[in-house]
Amino acid sequence: MATSKIAITIEQNTLNRLDLLVKAHFFPNRSRAIQEAVAEKLERMEKNRLARECAKLDTIVEQDLSEEGIGMDMDEWPEY
Repeated sequence: MATSKIAITIEQNTLNRLDLLVKAHFFPNRSRAIQEAVAEKLERMEKNRLARECAKLDTIVEQDLSEEGIGMDMDEWPEY
């Protein structure tokens, strides 16, 4: 996968904590730690968005839609 070099500004306390994790070999280096943190945050945000959108659905309407056409004969189904 292609990567890009960027510059960031980070609070000293956060950097110190990050360096401790690198020193303890939890991450091989700062870059990898930050890459994983950003990827994890983005994934959580996407899951939260999906959960919020799903919460907007009306379960009764969705159930009715899922059962629509079940009673129809196969000959009555539209062609695609």
